[in-house]
Amino acid sequence: ELLSRQRRAWIIDTFSIEEENPGPFPYELGKINVDRIYRIHFDLFGEGADEEPKGVLSIHKETGMLIVHKAVDYEKNTMLRLRFEARNSDMSIYTKLGLEITIKDINDNPPRFQRDLYEIKVAEDESQLAYDRDMRGTPNSTFHYEIKSVFPNHPDTEFFVNESGAISFKGCLDHEVAEMFTVLVEAKDHGEAVSLSSSTTVVIHVQDGNNHLPVISGQTGSGKVKERESGTSPLRLHVTDKDSKNSSAWRAKYSIQGDEGEYFRIDTNPETNDGILTVVKPLDFEEAAQRQLSITVENEIPYFSCKVKDRTTSGLWKVDTSTSDGPVAGQPHTINVLIEVEDTNDPPVFNMTVKEAMLEENVPTGTWVEKVTAVDPDSPAGWLKVDPHTGDITTVRTPDRESPHVVNGLYTNPPKTGTATLNIHVTDQNDNVPRPTVDVMEFCISDRPTTKNITASDLDGTPFGAPFSFELLGDFEGKWTLNPSYEKGVVEYQPHLYADEEDLDTLSELENITVPDDDSFQKVLNELGPEFRQLAAICKPPHIQN
Repeated sequence: ELLSRQRRAWIIDTFSIEEENPGPFPYELGKINVDRIYRIHFDLFGEGADEEPKGVLSIHKETGMLIVHKAVDYEKNTMLRLRFEARNSDMSIYTKLGLEITIKDINDNPPRFQRDLYEIKVAEDESQLAYDRDMRGTPNSTFHYEIKSVFPNHPDTEFFVNESGAISFKGCLDHEVAEMFTVLVEAKDHGEAVSLSSSTTVVIHVQDGNNHLPVISGQTGSGKVKERESGTSPLRLHVTDKDSKNSSAWRAKYSIQGDEGEYFRIDTNPETNDGILTVVKPLDFEEAAQRQLSITVENEIPYFSCKVKDRTTSGLWKVDTSTSDGPVAGQPHTINVLIEVEDTNDPPVFNMTVKEAMLEENVPTGTWVEKVTAVDPDSPAGWLKVDPHTGDITTVRTPDRESPHVVNGLYTNPPKTGTATLNIHVTDQNDNVPRPTVDVMEFCISDRPTTKNITASDLDGTPFGAPFSFELLGDFEGKWTLNPSYEKGVVEYQPHLYADEEDLDTLSELENITVPDDDSFQKVLNELGPEFRQLAAICKPPHIQN
C-alpha cells in the first residue's frame, strides 16, 4: 500500500581525515550503512563536495561509500560539514541527514618566533613571545624553550630561559668584560611522531653602569688667589674613571665642603672631566690668610658593583652587591685642598661712609667743624702711628714678633684711597637788614585820603626775615597814618619811614620815602605843558588852581 512504510534504521559511523594525507587518491573513507529491504539512491552536498574545498569527497550513489579525492589542510578547515540525501527508486527524497567529517591535525608547523633577531640594550628579562599555529590543547601545540649557545661564555654570567620565554641570567654582568652577548634560543614542540623546532637570536647589549668610581689623580694650579679678586681659578683637579667616556657613569660631579661663606664654585669640564675651582666672591686676607676646603667627586648616577660568591646548582647564584649608600664600599673620593689668600694693599676704611655736621654762618676762620676717623685694614694690630706732616712712624702698642700680622715681604702695591662723605649744614644768622622794596613812592594828592602799600624784603631766612613791622618817623601828626595790618598811609608831606623785623635781635633800616609837595607839583605841571594839564587835574590837590 502506498501509505504504508516499513521501519528503517540508519547506522552512520564517525569519519575523520588526516590532514595532508599524501594518498594515493582516491581512497575509500567509509560506508554509510542503511538497514533496508529496498533500493536507495544517495547524493552528497556541502563542504568538500559542491562547496569549498570542492572535490575532496564524493559518495557512491548505490552503495553509500564515501570516497576521498585529495588532501585537506587543517589550518584552513578543521571540519567538513555535509548533508546526504536518500532517494527512492522513483528519485523522490526519502530522507535527509547531516554529516560532519573531522580533519585530524598532524605536526606540520614548528613553533615560530615573531622575529628572527631580538636586540635589547639593558640587562633585563625579555619575553620572546613564541607561538604555535597548531591546535591548542594538543601535544603538538605545547613546546619548550632552550638556550642552545651563548657568546662569549663568561664564568660569572649564565643565561637561562623560562617556560614563558623570558630570558634572565645568574651572576653578574660586567660591561668592561663583555659589552655584548649573543644568545641562540630554540623553541621545540612536543609532536607525537616528530618534534619540530625553530630558533631566534637574542643580542644583549650590556649598557655600562657605574661600577667604577672616579678617583682624583692630581691637581694643577698655584692654589693662590689675591684678596679682593673674583673670577679667578686657582686650582684644577684631574680624575680618572674606568667607565665608558661621556656616559652618565663617567661624567664627574664635584661638591665643596668647608666653604661657609660660599666664596668658591667648582665646575666640571665636559671634555676632560676636570674639576675647575673658581673664586666667586672676593676674599679678605685680614679675615683669613688660608682657606681649607674638602672636595668630593662622584658620578651623575649611583655607584653599583657585583661580585659572584657562590655558583649554586639550583636557583640564583649568591652575589655581593655594593652601592654608594654603603658605609664603606662605594664611598666617593674626597681630598683636602689649601687655598692661600695673598695680601694686597687695602684702602683705608672710614668708620662711617656718611656723616652730618652743623656749622653757623659767619664763624671765624679755623673753627672746628667735625672729626672723621679711618683705619687701614693692612695694620690690624694697630701698633704704629704715622705723622702726616713729618712722616715719623711711632709705636702705639707693644710689638710681638710671633703675631700672625707680622709678614716678611716687600710691598710695592700702589697706594689706595678710601672715601667718605661729610655733609656740613650752615645755619643762618640775622646778618642782613630788611629793606623797603622801593626807595621812592609817588602819590597823587587829592581831597580824599590816598593810600599805598609799603613792602620790604630780607636776605635772611626764617626766623630772621618776614614778617616785618613798620614805623613812621618825623613830623607826621595829622599828615601820615600807618595801618600795620595793611601797611598803608596817607601822605601830605615828606616823611621818614622806619621798618624793622619782629625779632628779639632786630636790625632796622631808615629809608626816605619821597612824596612831592604843592610847589613841586605845580612846577611839574608847568614843565609838562598844557597838553598834560588834563591828566594832571586827575591827581592835583584841591587847593591848586590851573
